[in-house]
Amino acid sequence: MKRNYQKELDSLLRGLDGKAPLLLLHACCAPCSSYVLEYLSEYFQITLFYYNPNISPLTEYKKRMEEVKRLISELPVKYPVRFQEGTYDAERFFALAKGHEQEPEGGERCFACYALRLEEAAQAANAGGFDYFTTTLSISPYKNAEKLNEIGSALEKKYGVRYLPSDFKKRNGYKRSIELSAQYNLYRQDYCGCVFSKAERDRRLKVKNFST
Repeated sequence: MKRNYQKELDSLLRGLDGKAPLLLLHACCAPCSSYVLEYLSEYFQITLFYYNPNISPLTEYKKRMEEVKRLISELPVKYPVRFQEGTYDAERFFALAKGHEQEPEGGERCFACYALRLEEAAQAANAGGFDYFTTTLSISPYKNAEKLNEIGSALEKKYGVRYLPSDFKKRNGYKRSIELSAQYNLYRQDYCGCVFSKAERDRRLKVKNFST
């Protein structure tokens, strides 16, 4: 039976009884973070963890990071959101992608990338004494929420920090992120982040331009 991660999250939030635990929230960009921060900041003291060695080039990585910081400074929240940057170790991403370069988006290369970023978040959550960790990635309709939660649950057992079950695209979460992106004039990238997704984006544009 397929799990309903939104219902699991609802149940967990009801059980907080007004307490505001510490949450380490891995984030890939400002648009994906917008709704998730708006939603979860009502319940948690959040530190947004920006760890994305998959993003290329470095200028793109920095541009997305600065937009995340700007969003944090402008978005009204119940509990102040802190920011923590991970290490930009692009070679780790290229090492895990080796042999998977030709795979389309959404395959094993992407799953390995999920695991890389979530494990770094779990380690940071453990080191920082956080109560929970999770990621904004499931807000995207292009990301596999079931796989993300599977990885997160395994890391919970490994590092002893609870993983927050989530599928943030539910209840119009993705739609709300688009609205907030427009409201705050956030930079919305047109590829996931890595050189492979950028190449796939370029191929689609080439086909589109040729057909028109």
